[in-house]
Amino acid sequence: MNRTELISAIAESAGITKTQADKALRATMENIQSTVASGNSLSLIGFGTFSSSERAARQGKNPRTGEAINIAARKVARFSPGKAFRDLVNGGGNNKGNGAKSGGKSSAAAKGGAAKGGAAKAGAAKGGKKK
Repeated sequence: MNRTELISAIAESAGITKTQADKALRATMENIQSTVASGNSLSLIGFGTFSSSERAARQGKNPRTGEAINIAARKVARFSPGKAFRDLVNGGGNNKGNGAKSGGKSSAAAKGGAAKGGAAKAGAAKGGKKK
């Protein structure tokens, strides 16, 4: 999904115009960015937490020459998904908890794992060979 599709989805689900949805999305993003840039964190219960952290200075290598280079310290933006978001991504739909608790199946089987060819498909998608 890209920004235009997200704006359309927001407008449809909230019953507002695309212009209003665009303004709301821009305002939300600007507020998240300014909060994190100022060193604070922003928590949306069930969705996740936006924050910043310090990445220490370190030594690296120029891949072309192999020469050691200094990589400066910097701040980076972080996002930590909330439990409800993680559960939705891992279990889908309205399932609470994992497959083992709700249906007696292992989580791999509940998600269409090796029994349905999930492992072979996942390996192939990452450049592995199918067996």
